[in-house]
Amino acid sequence: MTKKPFRLTPYQVQFLIVVGFASVGYALYLRYLGIELSTVGLACDAGLQTLICKARAVSTVLFKNSVFGIVALVVATLNLMRPSIVLLTVGIIAAGLGIVLYNVVLSGLAIGLLILGFARPAPATA
Repeated sequence: MTKKPFRLTPYQVQFLIVVGFASVGYALYLRYLGIELSTVGLACDAGLQTLICKARAVSTVLFKNSVFGIVALVVATLNLMRPSIVLLTVGIIAAGLGIVLYNVVLSGLAIGLLILGFARPAPATA
């Protein structure tokens, strides 16, 4: 039995583009309008209970413990061994969040591994 190489359909590529832009867009929104904006920070530290304050608190805990980068690196390694659209989607989400939310080193390495997952040997010709 020969195994088919991992190739994305055009619909899967479009889906990954939308997911990538959405995750990076949300991370940019959270970083620049939730974490670094001083008025929001002061209001959240004073006890304001809004969705942006809860997202700020959760993301702060996650990026201080490098969760985004570690998840992206683990998923990218799994995708390198067994490529699938699900692992690629989760890896793009985690790496996009990690790049914007201060886990640059691990997420950058994960993006490199995700790209390397497409490097497969060409099928032998007769």
